[in-house]
Amino acid sequence: MGTIHRSGVFKKTNDSARLIITTILGVVFGFCIGVSFPSVSLYKIHSPSSLRSSLDDDKEFFIVRSSETTGGNVPKIYVPTNPRGAELLPPGIVVPESDLYLRRLWGEPSEDLKKKPKYLVTFTVGIDQMNNIDACVKKFSEDFQILLFHYDGRTTEWDQFEWSKNAIHVSVKKQTKWWYAKRFLHPDVVAPYKYIFIWDEDLGVEHFNAERYIELVKRHGLEISQPGLEPNNGLTWQMTKRRGDQEVHKVVTDEKPGWCSDPHLPPCAAFVEIMAPVFSREAWRCVWHMIQNDLVHGWGLDFALRRCVEPAHEKIGVVDSQWIIHKVIPSLGNQGKSEDGRSPWEGVRTRCKNEWSMFQNRLANADKEYLVQLGNV
Repeated sequence: MGTIHRSGVFKKTNDSARLIITTILGVVFGFCIGVSFPSVSLYKIHSPSSLRSSLDDDKEFFIVRSSETTGGNVPKIYVPTNPRGAELLPPGIVVPESDLYLRRLWGEPSEDLKKKPKYLVTFTVGIDQMNNIDACVKKFSEDFQILLFHYDGRTTEWDQFEWSKNAIHVSVKKQTKWWYAKRFLHPDVVAPYKYIFIWDEDLGVEHFNAERYIELVKRHGLEISQPGLEPNNGLTWQMTKRRGDQEVHKVVTDEKPGWCSDPHLPPCAAFVEIMAPVFSREAWRCVWHMIQNDLVHGWGLDFALRRCVEPAHEKIGVVDSQWIIHKVIPSLGNQGKSEDGRSPWEGVRTRCKNEWSMFQNRLANADKEYLVQLGNV
């Protein structure tokens, strides 16, 4: 009887050992099978409403993607030369610049654009100047992308114009063109455009040809320019006055006494006004960085544009043979607020002058700080 008892214990021990060994072998075999196949990941997605109608509304479905398509073995990446914030991405997937090209919601992306505009034209507009803007836009061909900034919030009325369907409309009430420019015309967004027009809404363009203007700007090497102004309308500075006997001028000598201590400096050279400037994309990249977020009227900016091109007295000029008329309609000024018995435009005018002084002080202080830093190197 004692021998029989020991035999039963031995049998149970063998069974247990075989079970453990079999389990271990199964785990090892399963692991080997698993690593021999691509790893998979589940991504939960929600079906579009059109597709969901054929499925249970409460159900979600999954798509399975292997590491071959998701890059399961992503290498450690750090590329310091990538744009700031994109250092962890492979350079081949980084798109540092954008554009304002209008695209379709269907079809092949490569077939979206029949023609890419070469130049960008912006107007800051209100509904009262709609007919004048219509006349302005018709001076620009399909090579020019039109962008309207609406300071009165009214956009639907512009649908009556055929060209408006291909224009870009940005609407924020009671803002200036320099406020819009700082926020919507970042150099990396407008990089595809060779020249950027940033124009007021009250300009007469009967004597202006956009294609011819571009030709002259290129011929005379102007990085920052404006059309000449009709002498009898809205003229502030002699530099921007149209000269009837030449295509382009870059210097004047007949400014008010005391203004031209240096004939190569504003307002006698290297100067255009802020009502109708045209920038090359290279010059705009610099100018954009100089625009202050809180100084929305841009006063004083015209005297500082020369800092963005060298030599400024050669690369900034006025195109005389393609000229405009400044109608001096204070539409945006009427968007101000009446205070202390003053009309709305008076408050706007006061702020413009204050901003000019503030901008000059900031620029002077920035120069001083830079020179101090140089001294400490």
